[in-house]
Amino acid sequence: MFRTALRNVLAHKARLLMTVLAVTLGVAFVSGTLVFTDTLGKALSGQSAKSYDHVAVSVTSYGQSRGDDGQKEGEPGISQQTLDKVKTVKGVDTVSGRISGFAGVGDENGKLIGTGWANRGSNYAPAADGKDPSYRFTDGNGPAGAEQIALDKETANKGGYKVGDRVRVASNGPVKEYTLAGVFTTDDGQVNAGGSLVLFDTATTQKLYLKPGYYQELSVSAKAGASADQLLADIKPLLGGDKHIKAQTGAELAKEQADSIKKQMSGMSTMLLVFAGIALFVGIFLIYNTFTMLVAQRTKELALLRAVGAKRGQVMRSVMSEALVVGAISSAIGLASGIGLAVAMRSLMDSMDAKIPAGDLVVAPSTIVVAVVIGVLVTMVAAVFPAWRTGRIPPVAAMGSAHLPASSKSLLLRNVFGCILELLGLVMVLGGVSVGGEKGRYLIGGGAFFLLIGLIVLLPLLSRPLIAAVRPLLEKVFGVPGKLAAQNAVRNPRRTAVTAASLTIGLTLVTSLSVLGITMGKAVDRMSTDKIKADYKVSMAMGGGSLDKSVAETLSKAKGIKAVSPQSAFSLKIGDEFRAASGVNPAAIGEMLNVEVVSGSLSSLGKGEVAVAEKTATSRKLSVGSTLQVVYEDGQKGSLKVGAVYKDLEGLLSPYVVDDRILSAHSEEPYIPEVYVNTAGGESKAGEKAVLDALGNNPALSIATKQDMRNEMGGMINTALNIMYGLLGMALIISVLGVVNTLAMSVFERTQEIGMLRAIGLDRSRVKNMIRLEAVVISLFGAVLGIVVGVFLAWAVGTTLTKSVPGYALVVPYDRIGVFLLLAGVVGVLAAMWPARSAARLNMLTAIKTE
Repeated sequence: MFRTALRNVLAHKARLLMTVLAVTLGVAFVSGTLVFTDTLGKALSGQSAKSYDHVAVSVTSYGQSRGDDGQKEGEPGISQQTLDKVKTVKGVDTVSGRISGFAGVGDENGKLIGTGWANRGSNYAPAADGKDPSYRFTDGNGPAGAEQIALDKETANKGGYKVGDRVRVASNGPVKEYTLAGVFTTDDGQVNAGGSLVLFDTATTQKLYLKPGYYQELSVSAKAGASADQLLADIKPLLGGDKHIKAQTGAELAKEQADSIKKQMSGMSTMLLVFAGIALFVGIFLIYNTFTMLVAQRTKELALLRAVGAKRGQVMRSVMSEALVVGAISSAIGLASGIGLAVAMRSLMDSMDAKIPAGDLVVAPSTIVVAVVIGVLVTMVAAVFPAWRTGRIPPVAAMGSAHLPASSKSLLLRNVFGCILELLGLVMVLGGVSVGGEKGRYLIGGGAFFLLIGLIVLLPLLSRPLIAAVRPLLEKVFGVPGKLAAQNAVRNPRRTAVTAASLTIGLTLVTSLSVLGITMGKAVDRMSTDKIKADYKVSMAMGGGSLDKSVAETLSKAKGIKAVSPQSAFSLKIGDEFRAASGVNPAAIGEMLNVEVVSGSLSSLGKGEVAVAEKTATSRKLSVGSTLQVVYEDGQKGSLKVGAVYKDLEGLLSPYVVDDRILSAHSEEPYIPEVYVNTAGGESKAGEKAVLDALGNNPALSIATKQDMRNEMGGMINTALNIMYGLLGMALIISVLGVVNTLAMSVFERTQEIGMLRAIGLDRSRVKNMIRLEAVVISLFGAVLGIVVGVFLAWAVGTTLTKSVPGYALVVPYDRIGVFLLLAGVVGVLAAMWPARSAARLNMLTAIKTE
């Protein structure tokens, strides 16, 4: 029987090729994801470990925190005195103090070099030999004095800088020019990921990022023969028990970094594997259809085997053996393709300047096992039911039949089961809508699963009435081919349902993501259009962090600037908890944001009073005239009178709004994520130039117009959607293969019928049209159901977001839905090319004689 199975695999190469391709795509995606993330993780971990090769012990300060009284606890960092004590420990060779923060380097056009979040400045800390072991200089030397810097080699090359050139560098304050003293290479992960690194002398770095005489980290190297563990034990008592300082060996730190990298890789891997799972799930329907067809084509052969003594179990095992062979072949090809995919992804990231450290390709034994198990398991699971049906073929009765129709009893049980699943899914989805929030979304997710499975079970029941509804239109427009296509599409409702299921799943996901993404984008657009009145928003480039308070001061004094309001972020201790507060310019905030006042007046901010968001005021029973007892960031206590209550502006203003001057007086380094600006002539080229000139063409700063602000979030949403479309495209490719299989089987079953149609005058072109229209009908049937369910699920999820996303209102993108339907039709036309050509080329006489 196994030899028979192998012969059958080889006898149906074309049909099985599509099954192999479907499984291969899914396995390739899974194995490629695992190989890529393993390779990237090992390379990053190796690089991280290499950067700690010379570190025996690392001491890190996590800054100061606030006690229950609001006072800052501990020192701002590791003091010079502590560093000097560590140097005296027996076995210590060198101790390097490190400080770092944001630093941006501009090219000749003033544009920022490197990725904003990975652009850093740090200190050059030479040891007794005059060299810093963390950096290898290819030209020049380290900075000596406040006017010199050193640059990493990649940044220097991109900017065209050579030793002795003047380089414009900006932190979060005004841009400043330095003399380039040297160019170096480093194992720093952020630099190798496309960022930049500027080295200052230690005193300058402390002044820029921390406080004179303090460090964020100490790197301790050991003398030959000294134990890292013993050094750690000797150093810990010197730290004074400060709970904000952590000491660990270099090996522990390297392991911690490796674990962190592994965790980050895990998130990306999970997302990719979810889409691979979707593709494999869709592939199950294709595999099921393929084996159903193969069994139908070999009905006589299987019946003959039964007649000569083969038992039911042997026949079933024969079909399952075919599935095993197909799964094994698919797994091997998929694994090889996945390795190639991982190599391609690595090359793509390198071409996009997201450089990956050098390292060998990692193909873990677990990846090979997973690829083989998944490929074989998916194929065999999909083949179980067709194999079971082969065991039910009667030895004599089946010899004269092309296929075995499903009994009415089995369809009845199927429909009842489907209705139960649909009802359960609907109840869960509507329950999630009523619960709302994150819990509601989890409930909707579970309900969506049952809803989709129930829909797939009910597709045979739904196919007849839905396709019958479009039959008159097909007959009117396309004539006899249209009428025959509609009839053929529902001739075998089970097979039509299985074929349409893959498109239904794919379109459900694509539609729901599109509706949610576009609705979110419109909500953000409305928020920026309706709520933001400022001409420009100034912030650090690419999310670099806080602006220096000098930015707002400089802009307020500049020519052509009408009004300026910083958006400072603070925390106030109110009662037992710290609450977020925004510091603004009372005289300008009304010109920058469209703040809808419920009661009181925003002018009260200028009198030292506080404005409270409506939801917060309601929950805390506050109104105009109420008094709040607060503790500021420096620990000082005070009271604030409520002068206004305003409609919530989530994402733009914190629940408490105070004059920036009050909050700044209680904070040494206020956190200022953005500054809003209005120019004398409004938004214009002249206005933008006035802002740029006032800030000295600072490469580290971003100046956004209203349109830029709208695009900022909308661009992220569109990028995410495009990634989703790309990933889900694989499921749609498998759907095309499924339609091809169904049509091929349909042509096989109707060979005699097609011959008769040709004999009575249906020419080749109309035979082709009949097959094409059948494919389009099946594709659109699945697509329409998927779109309807997708919109419903998007509405359900959207209801849970209304409280957290201001201005959320469901938007149905009819243009994109139209494109989806058009693509579904194209899928049908493309899938029908080979079966339609085969049907048209059938010899009439041979076809008529076919049993």
